[in-house]
Amino acid sequence: MKPLEQYKAVFFDVGDTLMTIPAARVIMQQFLALRSLHREEEQVGELFTQAFRLFYYGKQLNPEEVCSPESDREFWMKVYRFILQELGADQEWTEDEIHHCCHELYDLFTGPEHYQLFEDVKPVLAELHRRGFRLGIISNFAPTLKTILEAKGILHYFDPVIVSTEVGLEKPNPAIFRLALEESGLEASEVLYIGDHDQNDIWAPQQIGIDARKILRYDYLTGSGIHSLQELLK
Repeated sequence: MKPLEQYKAVFFDVGDTLMTIPAARVIMQQFLALRSLHREEEQVGELFTQAFRLFYYGKQLNPEEVCSPESDREFWMKVYRFILQELGADQEWTEDEIHHCCHELYDLFTGPEHYQLFEDVKPVLAELHRRGFRLGIISNFAPTLKTILEAKGILHYFDPVIVSTEVGLEKPNPAIFRLALEESGLEASEVLYIGDHDQNDIWAPQQIGIDARKILRYDYLTGSGIHSLQELLK
């Protein structure tokens, strides 16, 4: 990897790279309890992790798959339906109730309220900006992403902000990275990309010549990379 100073820009993934929902298991457990589905927080948390590994980190994604607000909602509906089925919701709820609950969970987890930035994000973005780097976003996310980034006080750092559900392209399709280069007017060799997913955030940008580094925010993520954005500044 080249020294940071040899790049003109640093582009980022968002989910589990810049921000997360740290209390997701608690939020979901309380959400379900309010709807009379009472389960232990630990069980909900284990299923959350299992679903993420199965549907997101472990899935072989189709680079040519068309992305839209509807397809994003459909993907996460599958995740939430899996969790609810494993919790035995089908023994207590009707199919319509499960379907409605999955929609509510999608809306809950794509709003700004429960997201938190990782502690290293604001200071590192400020320092990269001070050093004159162009900063950008390339993310598979719901159309609410810009609203969330603005609510967290960091949207102003980024140009471009490429959101899959807005542009109709989704990682790991390398075309979403080409679009980011076109919008920024940068060459691939001038950009360093940071993300947490092997296929989406490492393989895909490399297909068009963008250097990429993996960030390992959680113990279950494997491979080499950085554990904090602060490591970029060294």
